[in-house]
Amino acid sequence: MTSETMTPSALAEEAQAAYQRGDYQAAAQAYAAAAQGYTSAGDALTAAEMRNNSSVAALRAGDSQASLEAVEGTPAVFAAAGDLRRQGMALGNLGAALEALGRVEEAITVYEESSLLLKQAGEGNFRAHVMQSLSALQLKTGRQLEAVATMQAGLEGVERPTLKQRLVKALLRSPFKVLPK
Repeated sequence: MTSETMTPSALAEEAQAAYQRGDYQAAAQAYAAAAQGYTSAGDALTAAEMRNNSSVAALRAGDSQASLEAVEGTPAVFAAAGDLRRQGMALGNLGAALEALGRVEEAITVYEESSLLLKQAGEGNFRAHVMQSLSALQLKTGRQLEAVATMQAGLEGVERPTLKQRLVKALLRSPFKVLPK
């Protein structure tokens, strides 16, 4: 069965299987084909979800430009639907693509917007991931204090922090204990 004759859901399953086995290029292509199928069927939300998945897979495959092209416009689809969670996640994916392309200031702006939406949506774990990426970019651009504050803020919303996250939280609190109040 070729991608032209497969249903969008079958293409999405094929894409997920390719992603799971580490064939990110094939996954990106199958997610993109699924997105086209869902678009043709009039399901804009699922099409946008497939485009986001294609963006993530393309980024994992090392194709930053394809990642950007796949995710562009999806935050607006989720915003129109009032879906803060998926809008925030789409912005996080957009930030990652921009970062991979070296568009640092744009990535910072998009990560900040993503973080705010994810906080509103109660998505602490994904927000922590976005904040970690934002913090790393702030460090790269010489904004050390902002980076520390960003990392702290990102870890605050994590319900069940990993050992690594608990250690980072403890390390981040230590310097502030010695500062005068």
